[in-house]
Amino acid sequence: MPNILLVEDERSIAEGLKVSLESEGFQVAWARDGNEALSAWERVHPDLIVLDLMLPGVSGTEVCRTIRTRSDVPIIMLTARDTEVDRVVGLEIGADDYLTKPFSTRELIARIRAILRRAPLGSAPAAVDELPIEASGVRVDRARHEVTVDGRRVELPPKEFDLLGVLVEYAGRVMTRHQLIDEVWGSDYVGDTKTLDVHIRRLRGRIEVDPQDPRRIRTVRGVGYRFADRLDPEDAA
Repeated sequence: MPNILLVEDERSIAEGLKVSLESEGFQVAWARDGNEALSAWERVHPDLIVLDLMLPGVSGTEVCRTIRTRSDVPIIMLTARDTEVDRVVGLEIGADDYLTKPFSTRELIARIRAILRRAPLGSAPAAVDELPIEASGVRVDRARHEVTVDGRRVELPPKEFDLLGVLVEYAGRVMTRHQLIDEVWGSDYVGDTKTLDVHIRRLRGRIEVDPQDPRRIRTVRGVGYRFADRLDPEDAA
């Protein structure tokens, strides 16, 4: 039975969500503020966290940042502010998905199920018998979960690692946004493409000489992205 940590300070919202989630077969632990959320996370070891952005004391943003330094547990962030900046910030600090209040409980449950299907409960990472792949000075070793850029080791969060692996694997080919989302987040992903764009921007910041003038991850306007199969000497300078 999947274990959900619900972090929400508004009692009426939290109690309604708790009842709905439990009726769908989830176990639910409820935390009312940021400090309680961090304590509950260490105690409960949830399979997924539903995290409100606006919390008393330690904010949802800080909770997400803290958890991300130690865990890859899926996080769905809730926000009452429907602005692109808030959504991007949530994704950039490590949230897997977001919903803007007011939202449909059925949609939240659908997103929870979609994320959990992509991250089977209690499963260890599958063994990967693939040889390292390389393009444009970027080497991805999926078996060791290692990335090097021009021989320099680069640490990547799991989703960025998966995305880079797909881009390098198909280097030279144009990948549409939907193709990349299907490969990395799964065909049942119910969010929008902003999540992909945020991860692309973060990847460029880690692997490009000049993220503002990317030479490895190229944007193909109106279509998607293409990873360069090789760099010209001046591009790598």
